[in-house]
Amino acid sequence: MKSGMPKLKTRKAAAKRFKATSTGKFMRRRAFRNHLLDHKSTKLKRHLATKAVVDESDAENVSLMLPYA
Repeated sequence: MKSGMPKLKTRKAAAKRFKATSTGKFMRRRAFRNHLLDHKSTKLKRHLATKAVVDESDAENVSLMLPYA
């Protein structure tokens, strides 16, 4: 029986919210597109539907939550 390093657990809440790109960055969805949408312009709502890159200051925390991403 091998006794190496234990496996790391993935934070499932983070796994549902972030996706790793092929270059190692993380993508996230944008805020402000859940409700109260009737006063927002179509252009804004279309922009909010796109993905965004996680900021460098937060990327380390995301990568710790997703050790195998």
